[in-house]
Amino acid sequence: MRKVILGLAVSLDGFIEGPNGEYDWCYTDQDYGMTDFLNSVDTILFGRKSYEVAIAAGDNYGMPDLPKMKEYVFSTTLRSVKPGAVLVKEDTVGAVKQIKADPGKDIWLFGGAALTSSLIKDGLVDELWLSVHPILLGKGRPLFDGLQRRYELELLDTKVYDTGLVSMRYRFKNER
Repeated sequence: MRKVILGLAVSLDGFIEGPNGEYDWCYTDQDYGMTDFLNSVDTILFGRKSYEVAIAAGDNYGMPDLPKMKEYVFSTTLRSVKPGAVLVKEDTVGAVKQIKADPGKDIWLFGGAALTSSLIKDGLVDELWLSVHPILLGKGRPLFDGLQRRYELELLDTKVYDTGLVSMRYRFKNER
């Protein structure tokens, strides 16, 4: 079965965007393992807010090296998504279980915070790949907002870059 991997940038104080929705603090001066990650996935999952931010970034969601992927957008309020993407309006759990069961590479959970918390609570996220940026935003949107209990993780890998960015990969332990 394919894995759902939450892969995203986070500030040292745990925010995925600044107080005005900005993400200009994310380092883009080198690859930071992104090419290898993108070669390991063929499907991307978006929550509504993350999808809207990605669409506003322009062609290919502002990521010129993004390979062709199957795209799913989870929203109860959107009426449509771009051609080729799939809008999931209900039964998020059933949809993600089916996506995981389908053949293919792993699945990138792009965000956002609400979808991430929901999928973690339902035991549908297998790994976390966090790129921790050496910046304190002070306020903004927290990555793990809304979790109601403790989750044990196992460290899979770390990489420290000369910029101070630390890449960390974890998997959830089997108590879920």
